[in-house]
Amino acid sequence: MNREGIIQELKFKAVRSSGAGGQHVNKVSSKVELTFDLENSMALTDLEKNRLLKKLSSKLSKENILLLQCEETRSQHKNKELVIKKLLETLEANLVVPKRRRKTKPTRSAIEKRLKSKKKAALKKLNRGKPRLD
Repeated sequence: MNREGIIQELKFKAVRSSGAGGQHVNKVSSKVELTFDLENSMALTDLEKNRLLKKLSSKLSKENILLLQCEETRSQHKNKELVIKKLLETLEANLVVPKRRRKTKPTRSAIEKRLKSKKKAALKKLNRGKPRLD
């Protein structure tokens, strides 16, 4: 994944934000919307694009465009930095290939140890009962 290439392909749009700010919030566009065209990106390989299309399918539009927004701060510049950071973290997290699970079998000694402890617990519980008079 080429971070600089991705950052150059981003499109930003400033929108009026909701929330705290009083009269100021009605005048200033501090919310930042980021769009990233996943399918037509030159910064990602075909393998990376396929993996991201599968993993991020619920977050993509019909045209395979990823839309993220940030309105955490009252500053448009800080929101822009935060949304870029959020995008890069999302892409990196979804490009990780999980390790394949190897089937393992418990060792003979582990099996014996488990059975011995079960037998010991069973005897302990058996001895808690009333003594039988034969």
